[in-house]
Amino acid sequence: MKITDKICIVTGAASGIGREIALTYARAGAKVAIADINKAAAQATVDAIAQAGGTAMAVSMDVTDEAQVNAAVAEVVDAWGGVDVLVSNAGIQIVHPIEDFPFADWKKMLAIHLDGAFLTTRACLPHMQASGRGGSIIYMGSVHSKEASVLKSAYVTAKHGLIGLCKVVAKEGAAHGIRANVICPGFVRTPLVDKQIPEQAEALRISEDDVIRKVMLKETVDGEFTSVQDVAEIALLFAGFASNALTGQSLVVSHGWFMQ
Repeated sequence: MKITDKICIVTGAASGIGREIALTYARAGAKVAIADINKAAAQATVDAIAQAGGTAMAVSMDVTDEAQVNAAVAEVVDAWGGVDVLVSNAGIQIVHPIEDFPFADWKKMLAIHLDGAFLTTRACLPHMQASGRGGSIIYMGSVHSKEASVLKSAYVTAKHGLIGLCKVVAKEGAAHGIRANVICPGFVRTPLVDKQIPEQAEALRISEDDVIRKVMLKETVDGEFTSVQDVAEIALLFAGFASNALTGQSLVVSHGWFMQ
């Protein structure tokens, strides 16, 4: 399960989970394209990888923009000759009660999580097929791919949808040795989660400490956040697994919040 010299594209890789996956892949010997809407921040991740002796490049990518996605993937292919691994990680969070959820915010959430996953998958698949090496497509789901939480109708809908997309890609890609899987983390202490804490405290009319202890981590076995390193290790497993034995699956990494 090695990924030495594999060509990997990680979206939303300028910070948080995506950045840790990119760093982990680079340490394992992969070439990593840092795809992010913020190219300056993406370049900072590239610089960190280069300083550690790894190989990386930054590409500008708004995952909701078809032309930008296609151009960024083409840039990676022109530079390195193909794509072996796609990690569709870019995401945001917006919370509202359903009756107050602005339709524009609903559409934005689904566009980033679902349209982004579709567009990046569609752009990468032909290169994986043409290489003859197969490939691995990894979607960043959530425990909310399995469970619901109040205030998160768009997020829960989008994350459930990723599992459906994954299963179709696993079936269509099998003949070419292309695998698709979903990582479903629990709450990971990233800027995205930090932003939710005061928002949920206000919406639920409880303290920020209660949001953490009684909402986010209530169902875990140890009251702990999942770490970015935990998630990156699963991304490494999915990227390096060499056969269709592991495809179409969703793996929950949540300190026991959700048990299958």
